[in-house]
Amino acid sequence: MATAPAMPPRQGPDADAAGPVGIVAGGGAFPAAVADAVRAQGREVMLGLMQGFADPALERYPHFWFRLGSLGIATGRFRAAGVRDVVMVGTLTRPRVRDLGLDWTMLRLLPRIAALFRGGDNHLLSGVLKIVEEQGFRMRGAHEVAPALLLPEGVLGAYGLRPVDQSDIALGLSVIATLGTFDVGQAVIVVDGFVVAVEAAEGTDQMLARYGAMRASGRLRFPTGHGVLVKAPKPQQDRRVDLPSLGPATVARAAEAGLGGIAFEAHGAIVPDVQQLIAAADAAGLFVVGAPPPAPQS
Repeated sequence: MATAPAMPPRQGPDADAAGPVGIVAGGGAFPAAVADAVRAQGREVMLGLMQGFADPALERYPHFWFRLGSLGIATGRFRAAGVRDVVMVGTLTRPRVRDLGLDWTMLRLLPRIAALFRGGDNHLLSGVLKIVEEQGFRMRGAHEVAPALLLPEGVLGAYGLRPVDQSDIALGLSVIATLGTFDVGQAVIVVDGFVVAVEAAEGTDQMLARYGAMRASGRLRFPTGHGVLVKAPKPQQDRRVDLPSLGPATVARAAEAGLGGIAFEAHGAIVPDVQQLIAAADAAGLFVVGAPPPAPQS
């Protein structure tokens, strides 16, 4: 079965803002936030909804459903809709190769895809981006097609930082920058100068739950309201995928864990609704800050 030829990359001044934006949608509320932000700029969208991940409520946008391993189907639908720029957004659990539901296009690439699974998330996702680009599309980051959703720099909300919070944030960003070179996590919890939890394969939510359980069991005896969840992209991360996201759910989990606040890298995280985020943080008694990234290490 022949596949459609790949389209050459577009050139010229209209290459950045012509035609609908294709959104490969995983789970959570962020695909809708990106779609709305793109539409607010006057561009249309076409959503490719990943089966088993995307919210069916996203069917209110122009869309099609596809299985994660059906690259030929997805690119064909985007191509037919006039899509040239594609963004991937939303939560996605790392699948097993045998669960992908591979179509003919992906079967031809199977040895290459299997190699992508032998590494961290950044290795896998960057490899997937390259494969999609080879089909003639340009992969964009959510921060490129919807810059209004990026977390601003500075303190948001009613609660400010103590000196110990500022030093905890600086330490957390330094740890992420160091561990990120090994493709390990995007988040840490720092309390009064101690790194008490590092995000690994379990993800941020489970890391917060783990820290809360250690406090509840008495293994860690830090007072409620101390400590910071610090999250930032890895130094070598391709920011077109897996950019950290922040919303009221993260605030609620940080409060449940007994932390004092949250710090994300400014302009390095997606926030669907800043006012909703501020309201949730103020209600929980937490500070939220967009922290400037650490200076590059020499």
